[in-house]
Amino acid sequence: MKMRLDKFLADMGLGTRSEVKKAIRKGLAQVNAQTIREPEYKVDTEADQVLFGGQPAAYREFEYYMLNKPAGVISATEDPKERCVVDLIESRMRKDLFPVGRLDKDTEGLLLITNDGDLAHRLLSPKKHVDKVYFARIRGRVTEEDVEHFRQGVDIGEKNRTLPSELRILEAGEISEIELTIREGKFHQVKRMFQAAGKEVLYLKRLQMGPLVLDESLKPGEYRTLNTQELDILC
Repeated sequence: MKMRLDKFLADMGLGTRSEVKKAIRKGLAQVNAQTIREPEYKVDTEADQVLFGGQPAAYREFEYYMLNKPAGVISATEDPKERCVVDLIESRMRKDLFPVGRLDKDTEGLLLITNDGDLAHRLLSPKKHVDKVYFARIRGRVTEEDVEHFRQGVDIGEKNRTLPSELRILEAGEISEIELTIREGKFHQVKRMFQAAGKEVLYLKRLQMGPLVLDESLKPGEYRTLNTQELDILC
């Protein structure tokens, strides 16, 4: 793919477009061992070797990160007051990363961070009904009646009931533990479903989204790039 040198460098997070233009004109960029001073110079992103400030600058069209989102961080790209999930990806090269979908501020677990809009659309499109699996601790005894209730769809105060979901009871008691699979992503959906059943979600963690499963070796706040197998099943 052919691309302007200044856009190439800016896309890789090496400065703003105006900053890299100035740097190029100062002779800080090389393409195939030749100093280039024209920001509009066209670079072949697959074949050319680019140095910027003496350091290699490889081009990545897309980046994919699996994040174990911690509580207290919002699912956004930027916010004037809150820390955002994208801020946690310290090794990112691109500046156009975003979270695929949202987790509530107090919810933990799997979040895909990328700049691949087509993939995000496939995972988030309501028509796709992509499975999302959650683990939760619930105040109140979860029963087989709840399992059937969730299987039939729950009235959470919207025009339509939720789609049928699969509720699995892991432990029933004053504090119950469950696993829930839903196929849509309504606002605060899991919390509202249990609220409709007269119960309260105390802790919520997403374990899976579509075929992508949270790497349990990742502690809250940790992340890694997707491996080849994960990319194959997603893309």
